[in-house]
Amino acid sequence: MTTPPLRALHALALLSTGLLAGAFGYGAANLAPTFDAVPLDTRLSFHAERMRMNGITMQAAMGVSALSALTLAALTRGRARLLAGTAGLLALASFLITRLGNVPINGRIKEWAVTSAPAGHAEILWRWDLFNTLRTLAAIAAFGLMIALVTADRRSPTARRSERRPARVSPRRGAV
Repeated sequence: MTTPPLRALHALALLSTGLLAGAFGYGAANLAPTFDAVPLDTRLSFHAERMRMNGITMQAAMGVSALSALTLAALTRGRARLLAGTAGLLALASFLITRLGNVPINGRIKEWAVTSAPAGHAEILWRWDLFNTLRTLAAIAAFGLMIALVTADRRSPTARRSERRPARVSPRRGAV
């Protein structure tokens, strides 16, 4: 049976990975295509401002997702440990991709927003989009693993086995 603190940790890990996946998913599905549809100066200005606003919230979501899932992995065993640990590592991967891939490019985009984009900017923006896709997929996978963990069959192995066996039918007495 799961203790209340462990249930709370399950809930925190599920909520934080869900928020992270939702935020990245929204950006990938809605904002990224919009960036391609507007003039470059509009994209750069909006992108720079969005990164300023997202800095704290997204890093906090990534940190809480990774820490809660990895803590859950440390406190559980078996399949739960594997699912939570993998989810935590995927959330950590989204953080590292962001910090090492997207953030340095964001710094360049901030400069371009007040000056102008250099020759070859399209390739740099393509790399930003690639990093964004990778971190989004990592976050969605982490959330999926947390869903699998939280909704996993919690019954004992004996109870699960007994449900798989067909019931024995005994002949009725007096039946001809």
